[in-house]
Amino acid sequence: MGTVVSIELADDLPPARLTELVGSTCAWLHEVDARFSTYRDDSEVCRFRSGALRLEDCSADLRHVLDRCADLWRDTDGYFDAYAGGPLDPSGYVKGWSVEVASQRLAAAGSARHYIGAGGDIRMRGAGPGGRPWRVGVRHPWEAGKLAWVLSLTDGAVATSGTYERGAHVWNPVAGRPASGLRSVTVVGPDLAVADAYATAALAMGEPGLSWLAARVADGYESAAVTDDGRAFTSANLPIAS
Repeated sequence: MGTVVSIELADDLPPARLTELVGSTCAWLHEVDARFSTYRDDSEVCRFRSGALRLEDCSADLRHVLDRCADLWRDTDGYFDAYAGGPLDPSGYVKGWSVEVASQRLAAAGSARHYIGAGGDIRMRGAGPGGRPWRVGVRHPWEAGKLAWVLSLTDGAVATSGTYERGAHVWNPVAGRPASGLRSVTVVGPDLAVADAYATAALAMGEPGLSWLAARVADGYESAAVTDDGRAFTSANLPIAS
């Protein structure tokens, strides 16, 4: 998926079991990468978008991702678009979804307290080391060595989308140009796949994304954003560490 994944287990389990859980999580993420990579000609998503694989022959995972991308396209008025750059690229949903599923799999296997981070996408479950909430730093969008916010939460997800590392890589599909107006968007909520898609969609919207994000609070998704000219905005209940 073109990023580094970190996994921390805070469960009081035997070391061998913890190693096994980390190994199974890595195996799942490698499976997702093999299936959804847009850089590998033999990946399932590349074979589907080239026409070499029919929809009815796709895996249940790919069909799920396609369905959810369609749902999110409708929910975001077209700003979350897996076809925004031309060929199908569901990466804006897949990374958050894969980590969300990884967390669910860990929970089902007995890990009640863990942290998985993939780029700007993070899923936490239960309390962190010492029984304290996990603390998540949101990078300052201009100064790499500084933080804009520090968040504190137990169960939940944090997704950040921005232009400060990869440049104008998010496309505004409605306007037909690279996204502008927002430098960084962070969304906190119960589901990482949704939070990731919302962060991407809001970044694509530009400053109108601020009011769109405010409406997502009713669904349990808090947010923080920084505009291109340095103004910062947060929703009222963003879990900022004290």
